[in-house]
Amino acid sequence: MAGSDRGGARQRGGQPLLLGVRHHGPGSARAVRAALEAVRPRTVLIEGPPEADALVPLAADEGMRPPVALLAHAVDEPGRSAFWPLADFSPEWVALRWALRHDVPVRFIDLPATHTLAWEGAGSGQDAGPPGEPGTGAPAEAGEGSSGEEGTTEHPPAGELRVDPLAVLAGAAGYDDPERWWEDVVEHRGAGASDALAPFLALEEAMGALRETYGSGGHDRDLVREAYMRLQIRAAQREFGDGVAVVCGAWHVPALRRKASVTADRALLKGLPKVKADMTWVPWTHRRLSRAGGYGAGIDSPGWYAHLFSVPDRPVERWLTKVAGLLREEDRIVSSAHVIEAVRLAGTLAAMRGRPLPGLSETTDAVRAVMCDGSDVPLALVRDRLVVGDVLGQVPESAPAVPLQRDLARLQRRLRLTPEALEKEIELDLRKENDAGRSRLLHRLRLLGVGWGEPTASRGSTGTFRETWRLRWEPELSVRIAEAGVWGTTVLGAATAKAEADALAAQALGEVTALAEHCLLADLPEALPVVMRVLADRAALDADVGHLAQALPALVRSLRYGDVRGTDTQALAEVAAGLAERVFVGLPPACSALDADAAEEMRRHVDAVHGAVGLLDDTPAAAHGDLRGRWHSVLRVLSGRDTVPGVIRGRSVRLLLDDGELGPDEAARLMGLVLSPGTPPADAAAWIEGFVGGGGGLLLVHDERLLGLVDTWLTGVPAEAFTDVLPLLRRTFSAYEPGVRRTLGELVRRGPGPARGTGAAMAGVPGFAADLDEERADAVLPVVRLLLGLDEPGEPVVGELTGAA
Repeated sequence: MAGSDRGGARQRGGQPLLLGVRHHGPGSARAVRAALEAVRPRTVLIEGPPEADALVPLAADEGMRPPVALLAHAVDEPGRSAFWPLADFSPEWVALRWALRHDVPVRFIDLPATHTLAWEGAGSGQDAGPPGEPGTGAPAEAGEGSSGEEGTTEHPPAGELRVDPLAVLAGAAGYDDPERWWEDVVEHRGAGASDALAPFLALEEAMGALRETYGSGGHDRDLVREAYMRLQIRAAQREFGDGVAVVCGAWHVPALRRKASVTADRALLKGLPKVKADMTWVPWTHRRLSRAGGYGAGIDSPGWYAHLFSVPDRPVERWLTKVAGLLREEDRIVSSAHVIEAVRLAGTLAAMRGRPLPGLSETTDAVRAVMCDGSDVPLALVRDRLVVGDVLGQVPESAPAVPLQRDLARLQRRLRLTPEALEKEIELDLRKENDAGRSRLLHRLRLLGVGWGEPTASRGSTGTFRETWRLRWEPELSVRIAEAGVWGTTVLGAATAKAEADALAAQALGEVTALAEHCLLADLPEALPVVMRVLADRAALDADVGHLAQALPALVRSLRYGDVRGTDTQALAEVAAGLAERVFVGLPPACSALDADAAEEMRRHVDAVHGAVGLLDDTPAAAHGDLRGRWHSVLRVLSGRDTVPGVIRGRSVRLLLDDGELGPDEAARLMGLVLSPGTPPADAAAWIEGFVGGGGGLLLVHDERLLGLVDTWLTGVPAEAFTDVLPLLRRTFSAYEPGVRRTLGELVRRGPGPARGTGAAMAGVPGFAADLDEERADAVLPVVRLLLGLDEPGEPVVGELTGAA
């Protein structure tokens, strides 16, 4: 059996010291450190891309703080990339740091990234790069493909089965959970054992048996990688003699121990594809070390493993103390007594389950029972923040980087906007120079495809001078920055070039209007003329009213953004006004003879244009004439044309009523006509949906004439047609606020009053009366004065405020 010799793991004459490890295993990391201290090799070889040899000295830099990763990407296609993550508790990192501290030469011996990346692009993108075997194989997180999207998984060739070595060994030992087995046999192994090489001997024997049974285990590319590693080990032995130590995944140890001819190994490597590749260090996160993040060699609990590796003693007591601190920060009542009781319970659970020490499952159960009162809600917080964690590593400024990355780092320092792995929200006041600069940077990065921040709805003011962003830095953004580097060497220059290229490549009018909006948000004055020229050309050629109506709101929003950012938007206003005129002309014929889905889509366009015209009328584009007046004329045409679907006619009447262009009596008359017996029930229901949808419930509450018309119509709908109109009505009324629905229910239950629609009719309903209740109105006066800042003597009283309104 390969590697079964009891001395196999020991350094014998002519034999390298093979230290098989589990990637990101703190027990393996401690064992590697002990073995290196005991043997003191003359050189250390590590499984990893040899292009990283030039980056090894940076690992000793004070600015280097794990977790970090080696990032390789194809020079001509930066999106084709691979990562080799390393944490404090990764055996490879421990070996690297040990060699640097002791001035021992250290080299990486895995297949070069120049082949890995070419391999990645040669296939479908699914079986890419070094396999990320569960824990004992290559640490590379490759297979991102040209798109760089995370979560790409590997698939074995047809008919083959990928082997999980830890799962097989755990099953043989009677465990159903590989993580629990690993904890029991490795992580809970006492420190200071007499033979520092014993754990490596045991793992080599176990992996030898697995390789004899399963061969490559479905990881056929491992055969090529292992051939390359054997060649590198031979070269090191020629240079350093017997003093060679190799740190690699335990799965590879039997293959590296196996005797194979140089000719055979070179034959396996002949004809491998190649691409030109660059490599650097990038920050990484504990979350991306997690298997749940899509990393093939990931672990379930990086935060827990970091804790086990870093604490000097009493890991359970220290862990539960850390958990208690987190829960206290979240305002949960957790005392020292809770910690003591949780420690006792974890120990009891471990004894009942036959485990040498409490593991993560025991401490988690203890936390749930003692500190979380049996609830999984606070326990989910513990898992997210501690078991996995949001630790973000750091690399020194001297690490190789594309010019765009350096410019971004400079801007981050100047704007005091530090990348963090933990998601956070920031509020920006665009009237402040630093906040305006942050906004410009985040918008420019979004345009470049670097999604560091996402805009979200503000919780306070909705004015254009405020923005709310949700920020979270992910390691993959380093790849996105490398990809964006083809557009320029600075963030401003790259965003400008990207915007111009996107404008010229855009096919739809909506794409160009959205791009114009982005240019104003990102403050790209040099790109805006190009975008505006393309916008004018596309608008002139696009005859689809739906496209024009969809594009208009984005243009009008851009005018508002220009105001707060001090941008000259006259050209944009000219295009927006012209676009509005074309919508006015083309909308009535475009609304005729539509099916239900098309009518609903057009209704949304009508709403969007209505809001845009209201904003556009207050801009310099109003110099073109009364835009709002012409729009009202269009709505009148739509409201009275029988060929227009009911949902659009109803919405047109509602918008005219809201703007004061239609009186309540006329609105009631039009509703009465639509709800007359001669109108098909489905058409009448669609009209009602258009009229009272989107907040129209208050109309029915305050004008009982309209409610009475709806009530009378609904009770008269024939039974055979009722099931057809019910979904429309349910969709309309379910969108109302609960208070509105409750009030409508009270009004309907009460039935028609003696003078429906008058104040007297409303007097019997709570909250309604014939006249203004001045006493109740006076009660809110102090709050109104506070909101309006009317706290000086001689300011208007409530009657004057009402009159002014």
